[in-house]
Amino acid sequence: MGNGQREDIQHAFGRVREGSLAIAAPLSGEDCCAQSMPDTSPVKWHLAHTTWFFETFVLEPHEAGFAPFHPAFRVLFNSYYNGIGAKHPRPQRGLLTRPSLHEVLDYRADVDRRVVQLAARSTDPAIVALIELGLQHEQQHQELMLTDLKHLLAQNPMFPAYSAQDMEQDMAQDLHQDLRKDPDAALAPGAPAWIEFDGGLAEIGFNGRGFCFDHELPRHSTYIAPFELASRLVTNGEYRAFIDAGGYRDPALWLAEGWDRVATGELLHPLYWLVDEAGNWSEFTLHGVQALNPDLPVTHLSLFEADAYARWCGVRLPTESEWEFAARQAALAEGALHPAAANGDGLQQMFGACWQWTSSSYAPYPGYAPAPGVIGEYNGKFMVNQYVLRGSSCATPDGHARASYRNFFPAGARWQFSGIRLAR
Repeated sequence: MGNGQREDIQHAFGRVREGSLAIAAPLSGEDCCAQSMPDTSPVKWHLAHTTWFFETFVLEPHEAGFAPFHPAFRVLFNSYYNGIGAKHPRPQRGLLTRPSLHEVLDYRADVDRRVVQLAARSTDPAIVALIELGLQHEQQHQELMLTDLKHLLAQNPMFPAYSAQDMEQDMAQDLHQDLRKDPDAALAPGAPAWIEFDGGLAEIGFNGRGFCFDHELPRHSTYIAPFELASRLVTNGEYRAFIDAGGYRDPALWLAEGWDRVATGELLHPLYWLVDEAGNWSEFTLHGVQALNPDLPVTHLSLFEADAYARWCGVRLPTESEWEFAARQAALAEGALHPAAANGDGLQQMFGACWQWTSSSYAPYPGYAPAPGVIGEYNGKFMVNQYVLRGSSCATPDGHARASYRNFFPAGARWQFSGIRLAR
């Protein structure tokens, strides 16, 4: 490992680790400790767990004379690594009033200092690879910090804002160029275009340059029939038309489990939508409650809702292979704190607005093999009862998205920034 590589990884390490602290900076200690549901985690836990990852997988096997910052943290901040040992129950993370936020920050500072020292002295490329994996892992948790926090704040009847920045100014940061044009489209202003793709034998998966997670490999050939993809995401206004037309009252539109959730009242409208007695709709955002803007992408939907809307339109959701085939012609976008409206022509909002549900189950690619050892628990063991989402969201850290990225959640998950792109 040369000096340039050492400097690059140390710079990236400092930038990503500081990014997590920046997300937590506007919050109180009380904000950082609370947990709103079993699927979410407190901000304090995210700050500690990402540090635990570096301590456990980088320092413990490679630091001379290693000693843990605190022996109890090995259990408290283990997420799902059974090969490491015992774990504190996930639904009880919000009960960890001790250690304090201050102690967690001390933990981060201690581990950061030791990782930087190790990286500065080491000539082992395996250490750089582990640090890189830890940084990518932390960027995933930075997105979770925002989405988990949004769910927490939404439980407060005061609907407090995370960011005091004006929402329109924030979304202006989310503009990006449209690379694919459809000069033959002659549609009403604001209506989505259908962009044609010839399909054929396509190479799907990571292309071998830079970082990827193991489940993006191996790159492989798959046949894709000709298809069309909507030029942009479905909007709030379009989804409200689905609601007004009785979409949540028609069982013919819904997968069986989705309809069960509708029938019990769990699914009534997108998560964070609010309606007053006069029938006026608003939306809770990280900027607080805002009037529902019909032009913004509808977000915080389950797969069940995305699929029902597509059926109502007489079309379908894309497969993940179709999505990736199209996305290789789209632009990356920087995130904000809420998805911005479509801007211009061509294929838009593939990145940086909402994660997009696909009809593909989360499964291994042909020839997939998890990484050896405990680190191999990262992705492979979750390849059951999950669906793939593609793209990235407004909460995804800059530089973290790519066309081959595979996100995955259970079909009922809604607290992520998840939206709809139609296909046919």
